[in-house]
Amino acid sequence: MSITFEILKPLIDFVMSFISTLGYPGIFFLMILESALIPIPSEIIMPFSGFLVSNGTFEPISVVLAGTFGNLVGSILTYYLGIKVGRAFILKYGKYILFRKNHLEFTEELFQKYGDKISFFCRLLPAIRTYISLPCGIGKANFIKFSIYTFLGSLIWNSMLTYVGIQFGNNWENIDKYAIYLDIVSACVIAGFVIWFVAKIRRRNKKETEV
Repeated sequence: MSITFEILKPLIDFVMSFISTLGYPGIFFLMILESALIPIPSEIIMPFSGFLVSNGTFEPISVVLAGTFGNLVGSILTYYLGIKVGRAFILKYGKYILFRKNHLEFTEELFQKYGDKISFFCRLLPAIRTYISLPCGIGKANFIKFSIYTFLGSLIWNSMLTYVGIQFGNNWENIDKYAIYLDIVSACVIAGFVIWFVAKIRRRNKKETEV
């Protein structure tokens, strides 16, 4: 048994029990917490739900939608938290929910550079996806765009994790064996976005110069 699994085992046991007892509402609620700065990884919630799909307990579309709508609700709550309490409050009390200053500064920098669209791409990144809604709220991102990008990014991420759980079946707990591949895919997505964004800015600057 891997060291990673030993460390995560209490959390894995909790997630398994919670989802097994409550079903789809359990997925929905845990994914709300995952997007509301509570450190319950979707990398545990969704693969286990995928495993339950593989044994016939759940239906795949319902699993993905339960997780995605949970992400959306949790992200909206975090978005409004950013609007209501502001940056100073988060920096002062964020430590109580394992939220560090560097988390906020990094996600703020991403939001300032890339705007509303970062809500989509950061939903595809482990760890960062949990925190991106906060600077979007602090920066008063367009709510409609924020919600749409959050939903779409979460839909892709949750579909990937559910599929992994289905494919792994009873071995879904071996998170450490597939996490590196998810990280690589996520890095490629972000790299593609950065290239697209830079190209777009250059085209815009070129048009302004010609005018």
